[in-house]
Amino acid sequence: MGTLNTEPNIANPDDFYARLLAAHEGKSKAESDALNARLVLILSNHIGDRQVLGEALVLALET
Repeated sequence: MGTLNTEPNIANPDDFYARLLAAHEGKSKAESDALNARLVLILSNHIGDRQVLGEALVLALET
């Protein structure tokens, strides 16, 4: 089992953030929420480790 990596780990994070924001442009709140939900499920499946996902959920609830 892994542990949640909370250190910066994305190459060119500003570029990724810009791309994420662009993906939401022109979408309604409901469409943006649905996009975020799909992205969370896709990335959760990629991670696959229930312990890591649980740690991420706890951290998200704390912030």
